[in-house]
Order: sequence, then C-alpha cells, then structure tokens
Amino acid sequence: MKIKDIFEKKRLVFSFEIFPPKTTTPLERIYETLDALKGLQPDFISVTYGAGGSTRDRTPQIAMDVKNKYGIESLAHLTCVEATREDTEKIVSFLLDNGVNNILALRGDPPEGARDNFVKGDFEHAIDLVRFLRERYGETISIGGAAYPEGHIECDDPIKDLHFLKQKVNAGVDFLITQLFFDNELFYRFMERAYIAGINVPISAGIMPVVSKNQIERIVTLCGASLPQKFVRILHRYADDPRALEEAGIAYATDQIVDLIAFGVKGIHLYTMNKAHVARRITSNISTLREAVPDPKGEKVLS
Repeated sequence: MKIKDIFEKKRLVFSFEIFPPKTTTPLERIYETLDALKGLQPDFISVTYGAGGSTRDRTPQIAMDVKNKYGIESLAHLTCVEATREDTEKIVSFLLDNGVNNILALRGDPPEGARDNFVKGDFEHAIDLVRFLRERYGETISIGGAAYPEGHIECDDPIKDLHFLKQKVNAGVDFLITQLFFDNELFYRFMERAYIAGINVPISAGIMPVVSKNQIERIVTLCGASLPQKFVRILHRYADDPRALEEAGIAYATDQIVDLIAFGVKGIHLYTMNKAHVARRITSNISTLREAVPDPKGEKVLS
C-alpha cells in the first residue's frame, strides 16, 4: 500500500525509522531489530540510505525484506548525493519489482570526510530527485519528503525555507516527515506557517528518544535542533548515569508524543536508532492513545 493511502485511511499514522548496519557489521543484526519491532505494529518502517556507498547498497534489500518478510509497509530512502539517473532507475526498478512503492526523496549528506571533494551526480537538490521520480514513475509510487520545523541548518531564512518546501510539495511530494525536534511549540508554529503557505499534504512529526550523551552532541552538530530548558535540565542531571538518562529520554519522548497526539498531528515517526527496546517502551506507553484516536469515519483506529 502507498503511504499516502495510509494517511488517508488513518487519523494517526505511527512509523519507525531504522538504518542499515555498517558494512563491517553482519547484515543479520538489523533483522534482530526488525524481529523485535514487528510486534509493535507500525504502519510503516523507513530504511535510511548511506552516502557514498557506506550502507546504501543494503537499503533496497532491507526495504524489500521489511515489506515481504515482515509484512510491514516499507519506505526506502533515496538521496541525491552521487546519484545518477541510471543508478536511481535501477534501484527504483528493484524496489517496485519487489513490492516496495514508497520512496523518501532526500538531498542527503556528502560522504564523511569528502564534503568538498565528491561527485555530485545528476540531482543537486531533493526537488530535482522528486521531479525525476514523479515524471518517470507517475502515480505508481508514493513520494515522501523531509521538512524542517526549525528551518534547514543551511538556510538562515525561515520564509525562504518554507518556500522551498512548498516547491517540493508542488513537484510531487505526497507526505512529509520532519527532522527531529525537542520543543513541540516550535513544531506547532511550523505547522501554522505551513498551513498559511498552502502546504496541505500530511506531515508526520519526527521524534528521537535521546538515550545517550554522545547522541545529543551528534544531533546538535548535524541538524542544529534547539534544546529547551526542560530537556537541558534532564541532560545536566542524568548525563553521567546512562541508565537514568535512557529512562529520562524515553519519558521525554513519550511526553512529546502524548502532546502531539492531543494537538491532532497526522503522524508520529519514531527515529529508533535501531534500539528496539526503546521503541517498545515508547509504543507501550502510548498504546491506549493510539487506539483512542478516531479514524476519518469516526471509528476507533485499532493498531
């Protein structure tokens, strides 16, 4: 099923993101994670796409197995970095031949250590990839895109950033998944601006449970997410106690999701970091809320 159709059928779409293990790690490791995630009944699972050959060769295989082995709708990431039209067609053909018809089109990041020295490929920006996919495959695929509640880290003008997002939607994006954020009020203000700008596709809120000190440092460096005082206090109090920080991170993410569901968000996308036990705890915490959300016909949604 296309993810855009899932959004039409359900009032609240709950999904996970996983990433392929490094090439030095056995591929079987990700299937241990998927074995644990399957019972949590997500509406779909997205599979990230490594740059420069790091893990991207594993993405189509894992996405295929999510769909066919585990019976869960799969969203395969594709990026512009070093991508040619020919290579992209080969990947999409493989996905379609194996029942995967959902693609998240991203610009992506250059390979680590090669930001100023890499082959750019045929697509400079995500919108170029979106246009190519929509023109080449029409409505046979559902295309997702990324949204940035605090603006893209490389764009210092929020109005211009929203304009670019609107162009991407107009080019053929069916739904959006946001970059992670820790302050729901920033997300709500973004949603208001998106509505005013005429962006009317479903937007899923990206939530990442922070369970380690190193994780925070990487997040701030990569995406520049703001850290509200409530979150900073948690870090200061529990940063040197891994078990306590994990517990606090799960509680904080749960609190975010409870508030987002009350707001009426269309989707929750949980960045699992391949930590199935964390996803399990959060899913359990919100299970009753998921069941209580009425679908578009006024009936309860049973996950």
